[in-house]
Amino acid sequence: MKVSALAGEPTQPSMLANIPRLVTAYYTGQPDPAVPEQRVAFGTSGHRGSSLKNSFNEAHILATTQAICLYRQQQHIDGPLFLGMDTHALSEPALASTLEVLAANGVIVMVDRDNGYTPTPVISHAILTYNRDRKTGLADGIVITPSHNPPEDGGFKYNPPHGGPADGDVTTWIETQANALLADNLRGVKRISYEKARRSSTTHRHDYVGAYVGDLGAVIDMEAIRDAKLSIGVDPLGGAGVDYWGPITERYGFPVTVVHEGVDPTFRFMNLDWDGKIRMDCSSPHAMAGLIALKDRFDIAFANDTDHDRHGIVTRTAGLMNPNHYLAVAISYLFTQRSGWRKDAAVGKTVVSSSMIDRVAAKLGRRLVEVPVGFKWFVDGLLDGSVGFGGEESAGASFLRRDGTVWTTDKDGIILDLLAAEMMAKTGRDPSQLYLDLTKELGIPVYQRIDAPATPAQKAILKKLAPQQIQASELAGEKITGILTSAPGTGSAIGGLKVMTENGWFAARPSGTEDVYKIYAESFKGDTHLKQIQEEAHALITKVLKSAS
Repeated sequence: MKVSALAGEPTQPSMLANIPRLVTAYYTGQPDPAVPEQRVAFGTSGHRGSSLKNSFNEAHILATTQAICLYRQQQHIDGPLFLGMDTHALSEPALASTLEVLAANGVIVMVDRDNGYTPTPVISHAILTYNRDRKTGLADGIVITPSHNPPEDGGFKYNPPHGGPADGDVTTWIETQANALLADNLRGVKRISYEKARRSSTTHRHDYVGAYVGDLGAVIDMEAIRDAKLSIGVDPLGGAGVDYWGPITERYGFPVTVVHEGVDPTFRFMNLDWDGKIRMDCSSPHAMAGLIALKDRFDIAFANDTDHDRHGIVTRTAGLMNPNHYLAVAISYLFTQRSGWRKDAAVGKTVVSSSMIDRVAAKLGRRLVEVPVGFKWFVDGLLDGSVGFGGEESAGASFLRRDGTVWTTDKDGIILDLLAAEMMAKTGRDPSQLYLDLTKELGIPVYQRIDAPATPAQKAILKKLAPQQIQASELAGEKITGILTSAPGTGSAIGGLKVMTENGWFAARPSGTEDVYKIYAESFKGDTHLKQIQEEAHALITKVLKSAS
């Protein structure tokens, strides 16, 4: 992965998105359903694209919303639909299109009381709060966000009544119906004007901020944070949580310095990411250069991506924490501090997350649930309390309320931020220092993801590999102890391959958007051993792909 010379540098005016052109293209662009790149396509986080490429236009949103209305009818989902958006330029017009279709279909819709922005976890929290103790009239939700993607992108996610990301069967059904509507020139789409939709008896204003903020004490020890009198800094990165920190500090009585309070759809205040692009990735040291530079001003600081489902933790002692490191610390802390959780509540991680989490879980005597990539795999466990914590290597996680019941079934960057402050308040040490304590006992892992070129045909082969296709018995001088093509925690295919030894592992998965495959690797024996794992992994996958083709 070649890092641009511009990585970490301030954004220049010439790099900014042309917002009027972007929004105009949303309404004027006509996607061709015969072109695969212009069809509705749900990935692990919904449909994403850009109006300038005819992959996120009004037609996509009208068709997808109508498909969701049909899905709701089929599944007898007739409670309210909680609707939210982030601060990307395409989110507001997409919300208007969505509301026009929902109102025309008679769906009860809950929009933000002040026409503001709504983080992804707030929608999940609203769905679960409404559905608690209900068997009928269940609610669901839509979040309009492309997460941390560049300013030119738009995104659209559906969360069913369980509150989390829709699983593959649901999204495939919605995708198929939406593309059929596109191919039929939207003839099956019901729609009324935006003005009528806003005034419709089915459209209701909802206090998302008050409901979510008022409940935070159920999941975080806010009193401990208040009493510790920490100096706390936060950068919402111009995202959907920008108006949440004021109410949090007012309600719970501790000050927070918001270093950037503005919203600008060009995101001109960002530092450039690894490839020289504007990307609101709170796990990237390049995109986070601004907050990292301020680390000495605060005892603890944090940031979130645009829809606030990811977290970036900045400590005075170490700067931006590696997401895997913070997940390990959070798990170690929570499972020793939350006495209200079930004694058999498990630790959840994705197959490409650090094995440090495995070692922490073993130390705690907790069952480890290893799942494929995608937060949807944690939904059931979080919902019934059998999984106390679910986390992804890409800085997304959520965990249970203090009493062991569900908080959200989608990633929640805000509670992961506040947890860092709680840890420091309760232990007197920041999360980086707590991680160093873990490494003294459990070892020091080094972890990296790299990309390698692959054709579409090769990616298809990699996605369907079987363990017996790997002939090697050793990896980087160690005996191979396991070869996985399905996740141990679910039995579901991981869409690639994972090879493990006593002190290292690699996983290879095809990219869903680029002609590359990703190699995730980790070693507990240092950088040289990690490099050897990466080199042998690349050679091994190249050999397997050549043989299979």
